[in-house]
Amino acid sequence: MIKTSDIFNISSEEQFKTLALDVFNFQFEHNKVYRSFCDLLYKNPSDINRVEDIPFLPIQFFKSHNVVSTTKAIQQTFISSGTSSSIQSKHHIIDLSVYEESFLKGFQYFYGNCSDYVIIALLPSYLEREGSSLVYMVDHLIRKSNHSESGFYLNDLESLKSTLIGLEKDGKKTLLIGVSFALLDLIETAELKLNHCIVMETGGMKGRRKELIKKDLHAQLKKGFGVDHIHSEYGMTELLSQAYSSGSNCFKTPPWMNILIRDPEDAFTLLAERSTGGINVIDLANVNSCSFIATQDLGKLHPDGSFELLGRFDHSDIRGCNLMVL
Repeated sequence: MIKTSDIFNISSEEQFKTLALDVFNFQFEHNKVYRSFCDLLYKNPSDINRVEDIPFLPIQFFKSHNVVSTTKAIQQTFISSGTSSSIQSKHHIIDLSVYEESFLKGFQYFYGNCSDYVIIALLPSYLEREGSSLVYMVDHLIRKSNHSESGFYLNDLESLKSTLIGLEKDGKKTLLIGVSFALLDLIETAELKLNHCIVMETGGMKGRRKELIKKDLHAQLKKGFGVDHIHSEYGMTELLSQAYSSGSNCFKTPPWMNILIRDPEDAFTLLAERSTGGINVIDLANVNSCSFIATQDLGKLHPDGSFELLGRFDHSDIRGCNLMVL
C-alpha cells in the first residue's frame, strides 16, 4: 500500500524515483486498464528498473475507460470541458483529501500560505458547468484564504475592477486567477496598475476568442494589468497536481510531480533535454487512478527540471500508439 504521507514528503530525486517505481508496481497490480495497456506492450514489473522504463498511458483513456486503481467507492468525478458533441474525460476520485493535500501543498510550495492572499477567481466557463476540478481547487483556496474580499466573479467585470482597485489602494496581497478570455475581457474595460497582485492565467479561450500564442497573450495581459509578469497554472482534469509558471512560460513542478518528453513520432521513445516533443507527466498524487500519463501537449524540458509549454498536437491521436481498444 502506498502512503500519501510518503508522496507529499518527497525531499530528493532518489526518493521520487523509488516511490515512482513503487507506484508503478501498485498500479500494475490494481489498475485493470493500465495493466491491460502494459500487457499489450509486453511490459511487466520485471522489465521496469528505471522511471524512464515506465509505460505512459495515453490521456485519451480517461475518455473511454474508468481509470482507477482501487475497488473503493468513488467520492466524486471530475469532468473535462468540451462541447456537447465531444467525448469528455472523466477522472474518478476515490479520496478527495488526496487532491486537497496536493493542491494546497503545491500552492504553498510555490506561493506560500493561501491565507496570505485575497484570492479572486474569474472562471466563467468553468463555473457554467458541473464537475470542474479547477473550480473545486480554487473554491477550496478561496475558503482557506480567510479574506472577505475573496470569491468568484462571473460576468460583473465592473464590480471586479472596483474590487481590484480597492485592494490595490489598501496594499493587500492578491491573487487573480482567470481563464484567458475573461482576463482579456476585464482589461478591455480599463487598464489597471497592480503592484500588489499576482495575475495568473489558466489558459484557453474556450471558443470565446481567437486563440493567441502565449507570448502575445501575456504581452496584452501585462499591459492591461500593469504588471511585469503573468503567472500560469498547468493542470488538467486527469491530474491531481499542478505546475506553475511565474512568467516566461517556464513551468516548475512540485516534488511529487515530474515531466518527461517523448518523441512525437514514436510515443515510446523519450527525448533528451531541450528537445521538443510530447509531454509525459508523472503525478504521484494520482495514486488511485494512473500516475503515468502521456498528454497531448507539446513541450520542452530544461536541465533544471522545468519545462516550456509549446502547444498541442494537431491531431486527436498520439502517433505510434494504436492501443486504444482494450
